[in-house]
Amino acid sequence: MDVDWEACGWERLADGVGRRRLPRWDATVGLVLGERAALLYDTGSSLTEGAELRAQVAELTGGRRVTHIALGHPHFDHVLGAAAFSGAEVLGAVGTDELLGRERDREALRADAVRHGLDPEAAAEAVDVLVAPKHVVSGERTLDLGGRQVLLANVGPGHTGHDLVLLVPGPPEVVFCGDLVEESGEPQAGPDAIPSRWPDALDRLLALGGEDAVYVPGHGAVVDASFVRRQREELARRFEVS
Repeated sequence: MDVDWEACGWERLADGVGRRRLPRWDATVGLVLGERAALLYDTGSSLTEGAELRAQVAELTGGRRVTHIALGHPHFDHVLGAAAFSGAEVLGAVGTDELLGRERDREALRADAVRHGLDPEAAAEAVDVLVAPKHVVSGERTLDLGGRQVLLANVGPGHTGHDLVLLVPGPPEVVFCGDLVEESGEPQAGPDAIPSRWPDALDRLLALGGEDAVYVPGHGAVVDASFVRRQREELARRFEVS
């Protein structure tokens, strides 16, 4: 696929596969292109950011629109741009639909965004139109994008109770890890983290991608299997689990 990723500020990972590191919180957004469909992994932290991503996808692809969205986990910097993609089919780990549909959880998401520095009006606007997944993944689900199949896998819990990763077959295999893996800082464990299960989630992630895969953290530079394995051991020591 003839896509000039770098000209639009994106990083090419494989044929028809790229990602962008968004400013401020350094959250990753991934894009996978098939012949008939375009999948976006995460959507940014606001409607403004989502609209910018929508315009960039159109520029990258000659006017194509995002047809599918996979939400890596339900934190504000990854989900609040989803409503900018009208008509896209939204998927998430099982339970994400209920969490993003409950008023108290939506309010908690808004408050967390403001606490981290998002403009209060922008946070309220995005939460008001927040898009919850219509399709949930409890194990694995394959999507046919036209000439390319990708795999969504619910490998958590870990960073949250609803961690969904994306495997794009290669070569090279590309795995979008969400915040199960972070490179630009220590993995963040908030009140919704399940530390006792996090190392197991990374074991499943490594089994999914294998030794030669490209692993894309939720924040930071692309890493390899050795980095993921080291982070797994660091998390096991940090949380005193095996």
